[in-house]
Amino acid sequence: MHRRDFLRSAGAVTGGAAAAGATASAAAQEGGGGGKPDYGGWFSDVSNFSSTEDHRGQDEVTVEVGVEGNGNFWAFGPPAIHVDAGTTVVFEWTGEGNAHNVVAEDESYSSGSAVAEAGTTFEHTFEEAGISKYYCNPHRSVGMKGAVVVGDDYASIEAGASTPVNPEHMGVPFQPHYVGIATFLAFSSTLAFTFYLLKYGESSHTKGGNN
Repeated sequence: MHRRDFLRSAGAVTGGAAAAGATASAAAQEGGGGGKPDYGGWFSDVSNFSSTEDHRGQDEVTVEVGVEGNGNFWAFGPPAIHVDAGTTVVFEWTGEGNAHNVVAEDESYSSGSAVAEAGTTFEHTFEEAGISKYYCNPHRSVGMKGAVVVGDDYASIEAGASTPVNPEHMGVPFQPHYVGIATFLAFSSTLAFTFYLLKYGESSHTKGGNN
């Protein structure tokens, strides 16, 4: 291969690597719906959260208010559910853990003042797609929080990526950092090989000229 031809090829490879890295990085940050919900650290201090329970296909779903968690009966059970748009969620008090209430983070719904009586219920129908976060006002500081994922259009993270515990302190999600590192290595290896060939390599035409 002539050095001139190699340089053209190396430039094409490097440009392709850069384009692929940029595309992958954009996809990782964009998220979109259909994947693992991105709660943005909402559950970082919720002891009874492990995954999102899928209740799609049901018209009504019950969430218990005052289940064991966060050091007492200060948790919702289950804390995270996935439902279809138009599903009614019934919050039902267990009577444990003193008085509780249900308050949307965006203040779009509320059960009112905290109560402790077992059997108390509060219903809300979730019509809009997305992630609705809520909490118990008296016990929010200890981690009594929950979320309802509605429909298929919601913030999500790529498979294999992890959600930072405190994302507001991080400028870029976890996965794009890996994409940037891979792109940098692709640039470096291509340039190093080019330099080596230019300095030490010889083409068949060069050898013929020396004989």
